[in-house]
Amino acid sequence: MSAVPDPQESEPAAQTPDRSGGKPSITVGNVSGILNIGDHAVNVNVLFDKGFSAEGALTELVKELVGAVRAERRSVDDELADKADLLAREVRARLKREVEQLRLEDRKLPVHWQPVRGKAPDREDIHNGRTGTTHPSPRHLDGRGDTITALLKQETSHWLMVLGREGSGKSTLALRFALSRLEARPLTRKAPVPVIFSLGSWNPDTTQLRDWLIGRLERDHPRLAEASPSGSTWAATLVDADYVLPVLDGFDEIAIGLRKDALIALNSSTLPLLVTSRRAEIEAAREETKVVPSADAIELIDLDLDDSVTYLQEATDTALPTPPDSTDVGPLTGWAYVLSELRRPTHTPAAANLAAVLTTPLMVTLARFVYESERDPSELLDTEKFGTREALEKHLLDTFVPTAYKRALSKGGAARDHRRWDTQRAQHWLGYLAAHVTELNTPDIEWWRLGTTVKLRWRMLWVGITVGVASGLVAGLVYGVEVGLASGPVYGLMAAGITGPVNGLAMGLTFALMHGFVTKMKVGGPLFEPSLMEIRLEDWTKTRLRASFRPRVRGGLAGGLLFGVLWALGGAALSALLGVPGPTIALSSGVELAAGVVLGLVMGLIAALGAGFETVIPREKRALPSDLLNTNRATVLKQILAVGLVIGPGYGIAFGLTNTLLTGTGAGLVAGTMIALGVGTMTAWGRWVVLARIWLPLTGWLPRDVDAFLRDACEREVLRQVGTVYQFRHAQLRDHLCATAGTPPARIVHRIGGLDRLFDVADTDGDGYVDGADYQRIVDRYRAAYQLAADAPEAKALAFFYREYWAGLQRHAKTHGRLSREQHRTAAGATTTDPALRAPVAAFGATVFEVIDADRDGCIGERELTRYLEMWDLAGDASRVLGQLDTDDDGCLSQDDLSRAITAYFHSPDLGGTGSVFFGVG
Repeated sequence: MSAVPDPQESEPAAQTPDRSGGKPSITVGNVSGILNIGDHAVNVNVLFDKGFSAEGALTELVKELVGAVRAERRSVDDELADKADLLAREVRARLKREVEQLRLEDRKLPVHWQPVRGKAPDREDIHNGRTGTTHPSPRHLDGRGDTITALLKQETSHWLMVLGREGSGKSTLALRFALSRLEARPLTRKAPVPVIFSLGSWNPDTTQLRDWLIGRLERDHPRLAEASPSGSTWAATLVDADYVLPVLDGFDEIAIGLRKDALIALNSSTLPLLVTSRRAEIEAAREETKVVPSADAIELIDLDLDDSVTYLQEATDTALPTPPDSTDVGPLTGWAYVLSELRRPTHTPAAANLAAVLTTPLMVTLARFVYESERDPSELLDTEKFGTREALEKHLLDTFVPTAYKRALSKGGAARDHRRWDTQRAQHWLGYLAAHVTELNTPDIEWWRLGTTVKLRWRMLWVGITVGVASGLVAGLVYGVEVGLASGPVYGLMAAGITGPVNGLAMGLTFALMHGFVTKMKVGGPLFEPSLMEIRLEDWTKTRLRASFRPRVRGGLAGGLLFGVLWALGGAALSALLGVPGPTIALSSGVELAAGVVLGLVMGLIAALGAGFETVIPREKRALPSDLLNTNRATVLKQILAVGLVIGPGYGIAFGLTNTLLTGTGAGLVAGTMIALGVGTMTAWGRWVVLARIWLPLTGWLPRDVDAFLRDACEREVLRQVGTVYQFRHAQLRDHLCATAGTPPARIVHRIGGLDRLFDVADTDGDGYVDGADYQRIVDRYRAAYQLAADAPEAKALAFFYREYWAGLQRHAKTHGRLSREQHRTAAGATTTDPALRAPVAAFGATVFEVIDADRDGCIGERELTRYLEMWDLAGDASRVLGQLDTDDDGCLSQDDLSRAITAYFHSPDLGGTGSVFFGVG
């Protein structure tokens, strides 16, 4: 601190000239001070009026100084609390929109729960309680999250599991819990912020739980991707400081083969957690890991029929007679008839089926949604249409999407824009989206990943055709005009006809191969994800430039080298076909390789310099998935414009030095445009244009305006928005659409495809369910095809295997009855790691070999294999199967070959491999 006398006479404060130069200043009476705040120290120049003593004001000045410094430099804790408040506001706003879309405040449907046996204090695990223990009386949830909040505070474990069957309201309970905590948070500002994460997209094999949570926060809340004073991002700092309470929704949606590692990771985590799941999946993972979860657990139980009837009565404004069988009123219709039947003490078979359906919140709300329009709910009691509980559930799921789209069509006015979406086409597109997210093992519909379930070779082909056609048109047009101006229109047309296809083929092939290389090398992970930054010319800073310079230049050089190699190889192959001499080809290839490296260096420099203009996308520009799409489109267009403006003139000047000005101009225009187009396809937005805007609409699997369709589906309550992605509002609806929407494109191989095809083979009577009789019919198929007696050793061994397998399926499905497709899918996936089935599977392999090897020569030839596969209608696969499984190339299969194939198929996480044919799956 320094003090100097003011040479000027004392004047009123209002007339004192400002000598601060814009720096923070303090004034106490006639004393003023200027603060110079550096990185490690604070210097204050105190200016006194002439003849004034500093003693009287020093104490006040110091107080003001302390306040000014604190205001200028807030503590990291305060900044962290501010970021937590920002996160809380954003999460609360999204959850409020979710509540409005779900109409949860319209009518509250009470949900009941009970502690899971074995997870009360001093009990052992979630599966086995002590002998003689009984379930306590069910407890009531009042529609808010307060009850769960209180329960979470009371429990001794750091995490709580909320279990329940499909449609039992687990996700809605998680939403209410989070919202309840957020509503109470202003009273305790430093309380953690509850954030709901869809657990299905987590891969515990590749990503730690903490890192995955941080990545989700950075994706959905880009402001938290900025660096904090500690050097890590704000998202990481919030998680590490326990400012985030993760609400992990959908453990059962994690890929079957990953649940074991996921449970171990959750159990060892120190974070406070709330996890929702179907009970069977948690217990299957627990049995596989032999790990006792340290979580406390509650289970949502079925709704009381009285609660369901009361909810539907109030929601539909239906007046019911009292008592239900009163004869003082006329014939009842609509909901009055249906609800009266449900209220009777003794149910008819139709009412019993409907009562069994209306035991989960999902089915109750679906019934309300589907029959709010002109449809007559009386059909729900029509046993000719819906003779079983399963048929009723399928009907409600089948009708949901058509009802959603017809309802929007009937609104008129502001909804007229929605009339372009045909109901059947919309259901078809939604089915593709359901298959797409199922294939990716994620609940998230991310616009930048649409089309990526197509096999890589087809994506490369689509990228190559798109770049090739665009480049060919540009090259043909420019070179045609150039030659036409110099030599006449006839030569111009000839030049266009030659240069267009040649350049298009070269650029299409080059960028198709680059796309494949980049994807296979895993570089395409971050490259094909949308950036959370945007380019703003007025916000250039050296800090971002220094941080990004070397990585981006290295990346540019690597890309340029790859481009140069592919360009040189393609040019050499084309030159060889045209008969160009070898020395000329070698020289040309060297020049092209060098040009590629120079091109990569230039692009790396452009990207590095562009980093100085990057800034985090403001919240208002990425609130919706479409906002992020639009911002990334603008960013990519600026980037490829910069590439074109640098590459084009540079190449044109270099080419024009040895040619005419016109030739150089044309070459620069073509080179700049083609390179810019190709580089654009190597970005998230560019790939989205190629796949989701061009090829998937052309093949009929998505509409032309994908973004508008997704936004519209969200408005119709089919989808929901979660940060910058969409999700299906109901997982059960997603699975239903995936299973019933028809065959997806042949080039898409779904991970659940093997499980579903296995179900189709097992469902021998085609009733939509699998039971023990179905597997007995499979044994009978063997007996008929090979004339096996019932007491033949092979027949007995086959019957033993299928009995053991059926028992394993029931064990993992937690039921003693028949299995639906969804139940069979889950159970069949779980049996792949069931140690109790390893010996039966090995014995099955030996038995199948004995059956097929009819001539007992210890070898299965193609004729014998064809005969066996005819039993499964797969005879056309015999030659291919033999070629893939014949390890010693002797033209036949040994017992080891066949047993190895069967074991590898059965124990693969997704039931894949050539051994599938021995289970009837092609």
